[in-house]
Amino acid sequence: MRCLTLWMLLLTGLASACFAAPPVSEKPHSAPLPVAVSDIRQTGFVYCVNGMVNNFNPQKASSGLVIDTLAAQIYDRLLDVDPYTYRLIPELAQNWEVLDNGATYVFHLRKDVPFQTSSWFTPTRMMNADDVVFSFERVIDEHNHYHSVNGSDYPYFDSLQFSKTVKSIKKIDDSTVEFTLNNPDASFLWHLATHYAPVLSAEYAASLQKTGSEEQIDRQPIGTGPFQLDNYRAGQYVRLARNGQYWKGVPRMQQVVIDLGVGGTGRLSKLLTGECDVLAYPAASQLSILRDDPRLRLTLRPGMNVAYLAFNTSKAPLDDPRVRRAIALAINNQRLMQSIYYGTAETAASVLPRASWAYDSNARVTEYNPDKARELLASLGKGDLVLHLWVPSISQSYNPSPLKTAELIQADLAQVGIKVIIVPVEGRFQEARLMEMNHDLTLSGWSTDSNDPDSFFRPVLSCAAIRSQTNYAHWCDPEFDALLHQALLSQQLSQRIDVYQQAQRILEQQLPVLPLASSLRLQAYRYDIKGLVLSPFGNASFAGVYRATDDAPTPVKSEEKAP
Repeated sequence: MRCLTLWMLLLTGLASACFAAPPVSEKPHSAPLPVAVSDIRQTGFVYCVNGMVNNFNPQKASSGLVIDTLAAQIYDRLLDVDPYTYRLIPELAQNWEVLDNGATYVFHLRKDVPFQTSSWFTPTRMMNADDVVFSFERVIDEHNHYHSVNGSDYPYFDSLQFSKTVKSIKKIDDSTVEFTLNNPDASFLWHLATHYAPVLSAEYAASLQKTGSEEQIDRQPIGTGPFQLDNYRAGQYVRLARNGQYWKGVPRMQQVVIDLGVGGTGRLSKLLTGECDVLAYPAASQLSILRDDPRLRLTLRPGMNVAYLAFNTSKAPLDDPRVRRAIALAINNQRLMQSIYYGTAETAASVLPRASWAYDSNARVTEYNPDKARELLASLGKGDLVLHLWVPSISQSYNPSPLKTAELIQADLAQVGIKVIIVPVEGRFQEARLMEMNHDLTLSGWSTDSNDPDSFFRPVLSCAAIRSQTNYAHWCDPEFDALLHQALLSQQLSQRIDVYQQAQRILEQQLPVLPLASSLRLQAYRYDIKGLVLSPFGNASFAGVYRATDDAPTPVKSEEKAP
């Protein structure tokens, strides 16, 4: 049979589909798999999100669906971050030691943690120190056999210059791993707690190497997480199956289908009709509909994120901080808050969100003063600029409506004589084109599953982040980089706060990016879905999610606000 769309199958239950195999190639799986809506509702749930999947390895991702949603299901890390206290907690490492003033870290691993068993790999042993060593040596060692498999880019770690940070990774015994750094690094543990740092299977890697199929390691993933990849159809859906051997306990749902295919009001319609059980990143303009429907629940939490306008500082006239300042003065941020976020965000005065412990409380939002902007542009002889603004076409956790945001900025800048041409772009195409440095402006943002300021500053604005393709401003300031390095050398929180506030003052003066908003995390779901935790970091395990079939909607609508 010809492959039908997932939702035709889910709605009718009358046809079988040739589901794609996990994305080793575009060829369909040899055994068609029938799917019916009753199957999903009885044994799992449907999670609707607008996004793209290029591979399933978070090490290779710079942001997006793999980090925000999939990583927490397929993989585990050495450490985790408590979503309520923002503190580091054990995961695959049950405890750890910090030695040499932060230059040596020793991790004691859990025992009896199994890797997933799939149709493409059956492990013969439990997770151990070999897997940890392999996972991180692949990133830092250019001579490692797997370093260049599927490309040699590891955007998050490259932006941190991780290979220069880590001197050695040593297996002490099967359950003990020692990381030795070239210098003390107070942020090191936090970076290992991000979803960019999964523990992969060294045994799986060795088996792929024997058959010359190394590229499958990122396309047919094997992890220790609560769910494992079952089926994937590019641009349509990802289907995850329960890992029955999960070390924290068997997940309550047998499967999760992640619907990728519809954006905007289409996803809301699916939630209202019951085709979606969970709607990630609903548009703020849809809140009144969500609140008024007794069949739905809504969760809001402060988020560790920032939306910003990046100036291409490598290109005239935006290489002049005065021009960047004039553009900032022309943008009516309050209107963005009202028209884009509808009260679900606060105006950003810094790249750091207010929830960060290093946030500078003296930071002030750039004023809106179009008259002053016109005067400054005229004095610089830049009164008739034409600028290209690159904009992602899909909603983001930090910006639910990028194209509408761009249109508002376009209208604001027109009032001061600047013509803005909006260029919608998508996914990896956006990243590749932005790094060609042909753009003038881009709407972007950053969210992280770390409370350490280093997870914001270095990936977004360090010199190394230009090469790692996460610094869209192409801004490199040696003084700023020196401050970031200085902040890592101390284990004293007060000293680090002082240094990071100096760094924020440089950003305020130079303005390589204009912070726009720090958004609340929103999530809407059907009344019978329980155990769904909304993390401020943009990700959460689905292991505890279940469907309470005996629940019924009531006329009284409640709204959850996580602490």
